[in-house]
Amino acid sequence: MLKVVGVGNRWRRDDAAGLLVAELLAQRGLAGVEVIEHEGEPLDLIDTCSGAQAVWLVDAASSGAAPGSVHRFDASERELPSSMFRVSTHRLGVGEALELARTLGRLPPRVTVYGIEGARFDAGAELSPAVAAAARGVAAAIGEEVVAC
Repeated sequence: MLKVVGVGNRWRRDDAAGLLVAELLAQRGLAGVEVIEHEGEPLDLIDTCSGAQAVWLVDAASSGAAPGSVHRFDASERELPSSMFRVSTHRLGVGEALELARTLGRLPPRVTVYGIEGARFDAGAELSPAVAAAARGVAAAIGEEVVAC
């Protein structure tokens, strides 16, 4: 089973980048791929990703890079940089949730994480233009990766 998980909060502007990617991929209707919009607690990602052979996870990033910059990591091979996914309304972020899954032996065999650099994380529903454009590009890239898988 293949899963694409878009993480975010649609009411915190660029934090919804991952949700937009999931929405765009769901519209494509990729056969054999479960697309999930995840707005809950990052710890719930452990159960969300459970049972998958490969997972593509997309979240907003806040590393200081230019808005719309895209970061891609193979989380099945190494820990995510702690400075990358600092923006969270929860105590733990995506990186910590994935490391807990690894420690518990519940990390899927293949986990690819995309971080889309955000600009604004205040209250509101509109994504920055650079972030929305990057989300469309990431959706296209993941679509290609999923088909190749």
